[in-house]
Amino acid sequence: MFGPLPDDPVIIAIVLILLSLIFFVYLLLRRTVLEFRDGMQR
Repeated sequence: MFGPLPDDPVIIAIVLILLSLIFFVYLLLRRTVLEFRDGMQR
């Protein structure tokens, strides 16, 4: 579709924001699941 990196900085910023949001949600979900499992074992 396009090269390795698009020249438009707006597209790069949007992609970075989306990636950081996905990473943040993943960390939040993992911490919640671990705390839930820990609470269930006690």
